[in-house]
Amino acid sequence: MTILRVLLGLLPFLGILAGVFFVNRVTPFVLGMPFLLFWIVAWTVLTAVLMLLVYKLDPRNRRDAAPGSSQGKY
Repeated sequence: MTILRVLLGLLPFLGILAGVFFVNRVTPFVLGMPFLLFWIVAWTVLTAVLMLLVYKLDPRNRRDAAPGSSQGKY
């Protein structure tokens, strides 16, 4: 489960930084924006969704966990 959380955390990094080299075009417009700008805005929104998913997958954030169990321990 930890590997899944790490991979989900790396997706925005790869999408924004590595993906820019592949989508660096101006001609297709999406929602009135050049495609590169749309790509960055879309990944910004997806980053928030992915971080919410990572938060939900983290066992330390579950309500049924005993109070104080593995809190602050990494």
